[in-house]
Amino acid sequence: MSASVRFQERQADGNGALQRTTSGLGYGLRSLKNKTFSRGDLTTFEELHKGPNSAEMQRAIDEAVVTAEREACAALGAGNVVRDVLDIASPLNDAAAAIVDDSFLRCFKSCLDDPWNWNAYLFPMWVLGVAVRNLLLFPLRLIMLLLGALIFIAGYALVGLVLKGQRLKRAERWLVQFLCQMFVVSWTGVIKYHGPRPVPQAGRVWVANHSSMIDFAVLGAYSPFAAIMQLHPGWVGVLQKRYLSSLGCLWFNRTQAQDRTLVARRMKEHVHSADSTPLLIFPEGTCVNNEYCVMFKRGAFDLDATVCPIAIKYNKIFVDAFWNSKCQSFSAHLVKLMRSWALVCDVYFLEPQTRRTGETSQQFAERVQRMIADKARLRVAPWDGYLKYYNLGEKHPDLIEKQRRVFSDAIKQHADPASGGERRRG
Repeated sequence: MSASVRFQERQADGNGALQRTTSGLGYGLRSLKNKTFSRGDLTTFEELHKGPNSAEMQRAIDEAVVTAEREACAALGAGNVVRDVLDIASPLNDAAAAIVDDSFLRCFKSCLDDPWNWNAYLFPMWVLGVAVRNLLLFPLRLIMLLLGALIFIAGYALVGLVLKGQRLKRAERWLVQFLCQMFVVSWTGVIKYHGPRPVPQAGRVWVANHSSMIDFAVLGAYSPFAAIMQLHPGWVGVLQKRYLSSLGCLWFNRTQAQDRTLVARRMKEHVHSADSTPLLIFPEGTCVNNEYCVMFKRGAFDLDATVCPIAIKYNKIFVDAFWNSKCQSFSAHLVKLMRSWALVCDVYFLEPQTRRTGETSQQFAERVQRMIADKARLRVAPWDGYLKYYNLGEKHPDLIEKQRRVFSDAIKQHADPASGGERRRG
């Protein structure tokens, strides 16, 4: 670990209590965001956090952070107020670093449309284009999508009454593929598929980079897949639970550890079943803006199966396919796509990969991630995508308050030196 703190864990008693010591306490601990952690460090933190003593471990880390800040302040003593404020305030350090370079938020930044209606010659053409897209193309696409959905629902009910066994499964797969194709048509999708079409085969799993839920439709229009996805509310949730579950799709809530454990077990059973639908996993775990590729989770690479990488690259000439779920609903995202001229995309089915001798699952995941990123012309970012849903102030309000008190005590030394001296002597 490049931070100046070293956590040493060892077994202390039969109950599995952990004893930790810290060394090198000082400035390096007070601005953790600016430190570089290896993938192994992140994996260790994740495993410790899920352990039986995760609460005790978190409290120990919080106390170590606050203690290090207090010791560093005491070592400095009363000096120049400007120096102390800038040196002591880790929030200021983190804020400055965020202003200079926030590589994490760049992974989830939407592409802004470039204005081209800036003169008298282009403005009439722009107005005509807006009218055609919104008053002509959008209604036609919406009608086509609704008609396709009605055909899908009616056909799904009919085959459920008439067919059974493998014939029913094949019919349901075809209907799901038909619905995916209707979604692609509603966006006037111009999609080029490169590589062999996926076929059901035991011991194989397909992994792809993730920009939006439409990734499932883009791939499903070419070949049906069973997917691992977050369970969504509304009409999307109805579609997931009522129809897509018949393909073997698995849905989970990312905030529930029990859901993730259950899905991991069912995922392994699905992959090694000979008659199951090809399993599609998005290892990033969240939607990324198709310019970066964030850290791959290890789940898809711990299945003792052959991994088939898929690289998806969207061309943003007409519309940005990235779904920023914090800014708009999925319905609004679909409307944006249907109001554009077209959705342009390239999909690459890459050479299947197996784990090499002596290679860990994390190293395997990083190697496949690099293959996908290189093919889709993406930049690899060493971030866990789940950090998008993590707010330090909400998760650890006590730690934030303690750090504020340390900062307050340091400033009080200059406002009331006598009080600060008494506090240091105490």
